[in-house]
Amino acid sequence: MNLEAALGLIGEVPDFPEPGVLFRDLSPLFADGDGFATVVNALAETVDPDVELLAAVEARGFMLAAAVGYARGLGVVLVRKPGKLPAVAGRIDYALEYGTAALELPSGVTHPGARVAVVDDVLATGGTVAAACSLLDQAGAVVTGISVVLELAALDGRATLRDRKVHSLLTS
Repeated sequence: MNLEAALGLIGEVPDFPEPGVLFRDLSPLFADGDGFATVVNALAETVDPDVELLAAVEARGFMLAAAVGYARGLGVVLVRKPGKLPAVAGRIDYALEYGTAALELPSGVTHPGARVAVVDDVLATGGTVAAACSLLDQAGAVVTGISVVLELAALDGRATLRDRKVHSLLTS
């Protein structure tokens, strides 16, 4: 399957999770073996060759980063919602487009100077990915880039990420 056809599997759900929000549903893409493999391979190509580790943002980022990690022979750090980790290296609170949230980085999974790429499904306002990058920065890691399947350009998430290198397979 070509990349355009695979990305065409992404659905749209109006008024979710609240009225006025157009939710992009990657579930049909994840459920299609050929489409998922195509997207994973394309994401794997966006990761710098000298990356040592991938950081996955909860929850759909876990699936993507694990698959990209497997394809590239890289380990994956799970950036989690609060209360999910037995040992926490850092926590950050941040704003979403429709609320607030927090993320935590597990302790003992990265080291100062580690070259890490962040993988997630959708870049919207950039708050979630920026929070994950901040946690990695605080741990002394070097974020080499951010790879996402879909970027919602109207929400200008790149502005939140400032000078970080962002790779998106589809911009909508």
